[in-house]
Amino acid sequence: MRAVISWWDLNSSGQTIESLRSDLLAHGVEEWKNVPGLRLKLWISDDSTNRWGAVMLWDDDAGTTTVMPANRAAQRIGYPATVRLEARVEATAQAQSSSTDGRPL
Repeated sequence: MRAVISWWDLNSSGQTIESLRSDLLAHGVEEWKNVPGLRLKLWISDDSTNRWGAVMLWDDDAGTTTVMPANRAAQRIGYPATVRLEARVEATAQAQSSSTDGRPL
């Protein structure tokens, strides 16, 4: 499995974490649920650094030719991710827990 982490610094964009969150909840999640080879996608934000991003976990054999939904964040922000990292996942652990704010983990 491999992980891809993308971060956008929003300081040069007219978008805010709140505007991106609203768009994500209204339009952005469902289309990712059936992407071949994608195990998990997490959307992340950091108010203290004004960053928005995503973490995606992929099967090792998911090719670079996988057809993916449009990158709504890049479209709305107006430029590619400021930082993009890719790494092999060596191990995983998932605790049995639930979110305290009512959203699924």
